[in-house]
Amino acid sequence: MEVRIGVQNVARELVFESAQTGEEITAAVAEALTSGSVLSLTDDKGRKIVVPASTLGYVDIGASEVRKVGFGLS
Repeated sequence: MEVRIGVQNVARELVFESAQTGEEITAAVAEALTSGSVLSLTDDKGRKIVVPASTLGYVDIGASEVRKVGFGLS
């Protein structure tokens, strides 16, 4: 699942692939926003991404898609 996180007052967004489902990511974002704590997610390589909820600009949760290898004719 591709995740893009926009942080306030930062020009670049955080972009990473996560093994978590869209529902798990949505629940983590909602919990961080309601509690005012930090958003903590894990990427597909096991690294932790931690962002203070007060600085979140947006969280874009992309659809998980299988990457194709080679040349496709469609």
